[in-house]
Amino acid sequence: MTEQQKYMKAALRLAQKAAEEGEVPVGAVVVCEGKIVGRGRNRRETKKNALHHAEIEAIEKACRKLGGWRLHKCDLYVTLEPCPMCAGAIINARIKTVYYGAPDPKAGSCGTLVDLFALPYNHRPTVVSGVMEEACAAILRDFFRALREKRRRLRFQEKSDVADV
Repeated sequence: MTEQQKYMKAALRLAQKAAEEGEVPVGAVVVCEGKIVGRGRNRRETKKNALHHAEIEAIEKACRKLGGWRLHKCDLYVTLEPCPMCAGAIINARIKTVYYGAPDPKAGSCGTLVDLFALPYNHRPTVVSGVMEEACAAILRDFFRALREKRRRLRFQEKSDVADV
């Protein structure tokens, strides 16, 4: 197993935990000198807060653990391509390299929809895409497939309840 796979598997475990909590399954880890120093998973629904993305949580924990906001020696592994908010946090934290699994055609800001890292900001992280892409995409596909099925069953149940009245 490569080092990239090792850390992406850690992020996937966090994504699975998010899915079990009813959250969109995205997980992230911040790695510094071979050690995970920050972990995060989506918690927007649980926390009722748009800011609770996996990357933001992982960056916040890494800053706390390392005692500063400059994470220039750190890499971020995330199961889904970061959105604009998270890309901004990555730039501001000075993350060295971003490794992501699945591209995000709706909000991907590391090259899929837009590349915020290509703009002339004061920091430009390196991006490595497609790390364990199939596993990262599969957890998202499975989650949304199950969510659609649950909604279909609820609609069917509501129609049945109305017909019984």
